Amino acid sequence: MRIGELAARAGTTTRTLRYYESRGLLPARRGSNGYRTYDEDDLKLLRQIRTLQDFGFELEETRPFVECLRAGHPEGDVCPASLAVYRRKLGELDALIGELQAVRAQVGEQLLKAEAARDELAAGAEVPGGPEPVCELGGRTR
Repeated sequence: MRIGELAARAGTTTRTLRYYESRGLLPARRGSNGYRTYDEDDLKLLRQIRTLQDFGFELEETRPFVECLRAGHPEGDVCPASLAVYRRKLGELDALIGELQAVRAQVGEQLLKAEAARDELAAGAEVPGGPEPVCELGGRTR
């Protein structure tokens, strides 16, 4: 198949395919007419790359999977190098999850403090002569 058909079947653009080719991820075969030619194996490579990118993998991180497929394996993630990328990505995700949990805890604590301060202001407003709560957006709360 030619580049336009491959792009359409893979759900991408010819520009993207040329970029993958320039990065060595997609083979650059040419027919006798000079046009790029591709086959079903190339479509499988592209689907592997796209799936991994949908999971958040950088383009370069897909290389071991592509090389595994090119080596003739039925799946791109059965080779040791692919498994190592999975392990590394899981470590990165675990670290990111830890960071997000810490931020979430801080935001939760800040919310509790803000609600307590709001309740304190509201309680003071109910006392004659006490302060009336003022909203930061410019109006009174009541």
